Amino acid sequence: MKRIFLFLVTNLAVLALLSLVIFIIEGVFGVRLAGSGLGSLLVFAAIFGFGGALISLALSKWTAKRMLGVRVITEPQSDAERWLLGTVKRLADQARIGMPEVGIFDSEEMNAFATGARRDSALVAVSTGLLRSMSPSQVEAVLGHEITHVANGDMVTLALLQGVLNTFVIFLARIIGNLIDRTLFRNDREESGIGFFLTTMVAQIVLGILASMIVSWYSRGREFRADRGGADLAGTGNMIAALQALKQSHGEPMPPQMQAFGINTGAAQGFMRLFMSHPPLDERIAALQSPA
Repeated sequence: MKRIFLFLVTNLAVLALLSLVIFIIEGVFGVRLAGSGLGSLLVFAAIFGFGGALISLALSKWTAKRMLGVRVITEPQSDAERWLLGTVKRLADQARIGMPEVGIFDSEEMNAFATGARRDSALVAVSTGLLRSMSPSQVEAVLGHEITHVANGDMVTLALLQGVLNTFVIFLARIIGNLIDRTLFRNDREESGIGFFLTTMVAQIVLGILASMIVSWYSRGREFRADRGGADLAGTGNMIAALQALKQSHGEPMPPQMQAFGINTGAAQGFMRLFMSHPPLDERIAALQSPA
């Protein structure tokens, strides 16, 4: 639950910072960023909404490497690393994608992730805890899961969805802010007042929470699809065994910014389940065991 809370707060903090910057530019310097009319406002919102999401996607590999200390394997230093490279190459060929970079990051938690802006130039990385604790067939299934994410273009789709939602959060929040500023605060000036700023901030928080629910819902769906892809590439029994092994994972979790990309994110209860980027492991196992 702590990880989900931090992930949500991070996204809301970005929107809040954006609102503050816009308010300072417009209120202090008198520069009207959105122009006049809903069309101009929508274009303005799209530039800011998609801008952050696409920049994050473009920098995703670099960010992951720095944040988790990923060591990319260029020259294998052991039989395990040679096996890892060979397995990823074989799975990538099966999925008909370009060979991704392969890396290892130091963590006791059993985890792995895939990221990158293009399906033929991705990064697949696994933790040292996963390599130590899982059998080769289970590791292969996890790699198949991550390769499926790349083949399905999940990173790009997630970024585009986040961009669309950010756009409408910014757009609708400013409309609500302007409406409240004109009616309740009776601001008849052309310039926006403090009521606009405060209302826009609150509206962005509320709308941002709803947007996070939508992103999380999509993310959970893609995990089911990636599990099925891992089962197709490495065998259903191996994929189920890998998910069962993840239930025994321990150690320091991945940073909140990387939670949506890892294969293992823990669990949540009650209302916080709406913000889970991954379904509970028991549900994922049951989905693979279902004849449908």
